Amino acid sequence: MLDERARIIEELGVSRDFDAATEAARRWEFLADYLEASSMRALVLGISGGVDSLTAGMLAQRAVQRLRDGGYKAEFIAVRLPYGEQADEADALKSLDVIRPDRTVTIDIKPAADAMMAEVRRDADDLVSGERLHFHLGNIKARQRMIAQYALAGGARGLVIGTDHAAEALMGFFTKFGDGAADILPLSGLNKRRVRAIAQHLGAPEDLVFKVPTADLESDAPLKPDEDVYGVTYAEIDDFLEGREIGDNSLKRILTAYRSTAHKRSLPADPIG
Repeated sequence: MLDERARIIEELGVSRDFDAATEAARRWEFLADYLEASSMRALVLGISGGVDSLTAGMLAQRAVQRLRDGGYKAEFIAVRLPYGEQADEADALKSLDVIRPDRTVTIDIKPAADAMMAEVRRDADDLVSGERLHFHLGNIKARQRMIAQYALAGGARGLVIGTDHAAEALMGFFTKFGDGAADILPLSGLNKRRVRAIAQHLGAPEDLVFKVPTADLESDAPLKPDEDVYGVTYAEIDDFLEGREIGDNSLKRILTAYRSTAHKRSLPADPIG
């Protein structure tokens, strides 16, 4: 089990040492360098109101500013993607005030998501209805958000930023080809504790840094905390990824989640390798 844990930590790229200032600079430089090397002109990111998109957005705005300071034309487009009325809309707006993106676009995904679910149910209601209906609709919402972001990126000659990090990757807590789809991942290799540390270093307000994390995808359970889904806390997940001691029950839950979601981290599968 210890060997498996060490392998997982290495696979997810979690380093032993961490300094918030060093990592923040390294990651916005990475965004800037990759955008310029790709001959693209924009970074596009959905802003939810959580600390992950807040941190990625702060890094993105610094990246494009560095490029502009060097004479390279670039912009950061922040995207609000509510499903109708968002319960924590105030947090999303506050995040935008903190980030101060070059441009903000708002797209309501509710009409498209509801239309898709209605069409699926028209001929396959038995596959998606019942107690898992809102779960399936939640996945459609996540994928619809990425459709919108790629539409904007296509028009702006941009790259879509994802907010996946090591804690969510470990637990498989993302939607295939939804929030799991992106061109560039500036938070990769960070656990939740370290994402928060970078946000604090960049000057984010404490209420957003330590807001209870939620994917907020299921309409019948708005703002449901991630930790309620996991059955373990982010502190325990972070300790796992940093090689610290955690309880046996939490260790088993984490390893079970990791093993059962392996297919989500290896997309697409093929017969070659």
